Amino acid sequence: MSAPLQAIRGMNDLLPQEAAIWRSFSARVEAWLERWGYRYMRMPLVEQTALFRRAIGEATDIVEKEMYSWRDELNGEDLTLRPEGTASCVRAAIEHSLLHDGPKRLWYGGAMYRHERPQKGRYREFFQYGAEALGYPGPDVDAELIVMCVRLWRELGLEDVRLELSTIGSPEERARYRADLVKHLEANVERLDADAKRRLHSNPLRVLDSKNPMVREVVAAAPELASYLGAQSRAHFDGLKELLAVAGIEYAINPRLVRGLDYYNLTVFEFVSERLGAQGTICGGGRYDGLFAQLGGKPAPAVGFALGCERVVALLREAGRVPAVPAPDAYLVHQGEGTLVSAFVLADALRTAGFAVIQHAGGGSFKSQMKKADASGAALALILGEDELRAGEVAVKPLRDARSQFRVARAALAEQLGALLKG
Repeated sequence: MSAPLQAIRGMNDLLPQEAAIWRSFSARVEAWLERWGYRYMRMPLVEQTALFRRAIGEATDIVEKEMYSWRDELNGEDLTLRPEGTASCVRAAIEHSLLHDGPKRLWYGGAMYRHERPQKGRYREFFQYGAEALGYPGPDVDAELIVMCVRLWRELGLEDVRLELSTIGSPEERARYRADLVKHLEANVERLDADAKRRLHSNPLRVLDSKNPMVREVVAAAPELASYLGAQSRAHFDGLKELLAVAGIEYAINPRLVRGLDYYNLTVFEFVSERLGAQGTICGGGRYDGLFAQLGGKPAPAVGFALGCERVVALLREAGRVPAVPAPDAYLVHQGEGTLVSAFVLADALRTAGFAVIQHAGGGSFKSQMKKADASGAALALILGEDELRAGEVAVKPLRDARSQFRVARAALAEQLGALLKG
C-alpha cells in the first residue's frame, strides 16, 4: 500500500476552523483598503522570470536562491511563481497604461512563493495584501500609507507594534555611500561571516541588517547613509516626519533599515512586533520611484507596502483577538415518512430568504440529529416530524437560551425567522 501523500513542506492547508478566522481577517483588511480609496486589481501568479530579476535585483536573496523558476519548453519562456507583488503591479500598470489619466491607488492580495527554509512565520507559500500608490511624488502619500497601517493595527486591537523608519536617498547618493561602506567592510573583512562576505561586493547594503552579533559590531562603526543625503532627499524625509507628527504617529529612526529589494529609494519602513520572535516584521514597504523606468515604462513615482497575512493572524491569535467562527442560523432536523422531501424544500426556501440553514443529512435517530444541531452552533433547531408535517407546522427549539420549544406555521416560518433569531 502506498504511503499517503502530504502537502509540500512550507505550503499549508487551511482547514475550515482556521479558514473562518482568515475570512474574517480578510474582510476587515479589504474593507479598510477600500475605505482609504484603494481599488482592487489582480495579477497572475506566474510571470516572466526577467520581471523579477530586473525589478528585485540580481544580487538579492530572493533572486539568487528563493524563486520557484522553470523553463517552459513548449513556449520557450523562463517563468517564475511570483515572490512578491509590487513588480507585477508595476508591470501591469505599464502594460495597460493605468496612469494615462492620472495617479492610481491600488491594492491586491494573494499567494506569493519563495523557496526557503520553512519556520514559524516564514513559509514557501505565504499570503500578502499589497497597497501601491502609483504616480504620487510627495511625502504626503508615504505618510498616508504609514498612517493607514497604524489605524489598521488599532482597529484590529493589536498593541506593541512599532514603526521603524528610514530613508535610503537617491540611487546616486546610495552609490557614493556604497563605495565607502565597501571600504569599511573590506577593512574589517576578518570579522564578517560567510553571508556578509558573499554580499560584500554584490549587495553590501544588505550586510547592514545582519543578525550576526560580530557583524553587527562592524556595521555599528560603519558610516551612516544619512550623512550622504542631499537637500532634496532630506526635504522629502523631513516632510514625511512632519506629517507623521501631525497624525500623532510614533516611530523610531533605524539608519540600518534597507529592506531586501533593490528597487527602493527614499522612504523605507517596517512595522515590527516582538511577540513573533525572529519573524517580527508584519508589514513593510517604501518608495520606488525608479521602478517604472527600470521595467521599460515611462518614469513615474510610486510608493507601497506589503502586509504579511500569516504573521498578522498569528498576532491576532496571540492577543486573543480571534473572531468567533460564524454559525448557521438554524439546523433543520427531520424524522419520519415524507419529511425528507419536505425538509429539502423548506431548507431551500429559507436559504433563498437569506438565512443560513443546515439540513441534516445521513439519517440517524432524532436524538443523534439534535446532538448535531447543538454541535453546529446554530441558534435554532427546526424540527420537521410526521406530526408537524400533517399540521403544516415546524417545531422551533432555541438552542442558545432557555426559551421553550414552540411551533410555527410552515408557510410563515421564513417571514418570522428573523424575529425568532433576535430572541
